[in-house]
Amino acid sequence: MGQQMHNIGQYQKKTTNGYLQTYTRYQATNCNGCPLRGLCHKSKHHRIIERNHNLIRLKAKAKEKLLSKDGVAHRKQRCWDIEAIFGDIKHNMNFKRFALRGIEKVNVEIGLVAMAHNLKKLALVI
Repeated sequence: MGQQMHNIGQYQKKTTNGYLQTYTRYQATNCNGCPLRGLCHKSKHHRIIERNHNLIRLKAKAKEKLLSKDGVAHRKQRCWDIEAIFGDIKHNMNFKRFALRGIEKVNVEIGLVAMAHNLKKLALVI
């Protein structure tokens, strides 16, 4: 139970945003006779796992920043900064659902709502 995984190579994959990611593949040497094989994987061959080490590093860095004192303060501030805007748009502007379908049309619609909100704030200042 529990064995060392060996590096069997790397490959690169492009995300939908066009970012090139590098994945490293690791394979177990012998899964035959392992009592946990059914819980571990369903493959006929030995278990293979893939790791994106850069993504793991960036996620750890982001988690560290989020859990820091400044990160907690920024997350607490979000309640006053962002949520109030959504409440204003929903309640005062009576925008509770999108009228159009499709991601492009929804992006245009939310852009118009945000623009209206910003113009309303600007009118209050002037």
